[in-house]
Amino acid sequence: MRNIFKFLFASLLVVSCVDSENTIDTVLDYETGAILRTISVNNAVLNSSDPNSTFSVTVEEQDEADGALFAQVNVYVQLKDLTADNGDSSVDFTYVRSMPASDFTTGPVGLPRGTVEMPFGEAASAMGVGPDDYTPGDVFVVGLEVELTDGRTYDWTSAAGIITGGFFSSPFKYNALLTCSPMPGTYVVDMYDSYGDGWQTGSYDSGGALSVDIDGTVVDVAMCSQWGTYSFDCVASADGYYAQATVEIPVGTESATWNWFGDFYGEIAMTITAPNGQVAFDTYPNYGTVSPGLLPVAVCAQ
Repeated sequence: MRNIFKFLFASLLVVSCVDSENTIDTVLDYETGAILRTISVNNAVLNSSDPNSTFSVTVEEQDEADGALFAQVNVYVQLKDLTADNGDSSVDFTYVRSMPASDFTTGPVGLPRGTVEMPFGEAASAMGVGPDDYTPGDVFVVGLEVELTDGRTYDWTSAAGIITGGFFSSPFKYNALLTCSPMPGTYVVDMYDSYGDGWQTGSYDSGGALSVDIDGTVVDVAMCSQWGTYSFDCVASADGYYAQATVEIPVGTESATWNWFGDFYGEIAMTITAPNGQVAFDTYPNYGTVSPGLLPVAVCAQ
């Protein structure tokens, strides 16, 4: 955004590297427990029309004995109702299933590694919820708990910020968006920037600020910034504060997911309007409140 910040950010990166090494030393020397390091999130979209639609994440377990204490991973799920128009049907975390250590294999660094899965139908049954309780746009929050052979357990409630991100990448908790076959037609994206210099996410050389995956075809959307070049056709703005883009969803599309890469400076807001005029997602004028990751954009086909 402002060129002076480029130097400051570079300086922060140098300081961050030193701090990170100290943090790792502290954890490895003094912490006794276990973590589940995220290797990859394989699927974080659940089709509410398909009970076999499955959340999937590959994790690596590490404990003070380098995996020798590992017993099993317990999977929990929570329904977070984000569609207020039909009431609040949120459900607290409920146990779904367990995956024993014997189902894990030894990964490339000698630690147990495995893929944890949770089918939509099994999760909904465990919580005792049905179609009247959830709506596309709601979220199933998947919580993982690592259990050791001595009975100790560690989950998202005991994971301090020191291990949830960065090198350890052990959040123990993931969002799985409920979706459906989308309404076809033209979606309008109104893009706002409070500083007036377009959208900057740090990702415009390799992808868009807002990416829409339409049955495997990705469409990138952003308002051009004078501070960067884009690998796709961003939308020019007369003043840097506002621009409008459109995304076409073809008839017969089975899945369309909207993913936000994040903003370095918290200056962005957006409104996404479906072909029928329904506002599918809106943060304007609350700048900087678009959380990175999947957005709850789900207007179903009739």
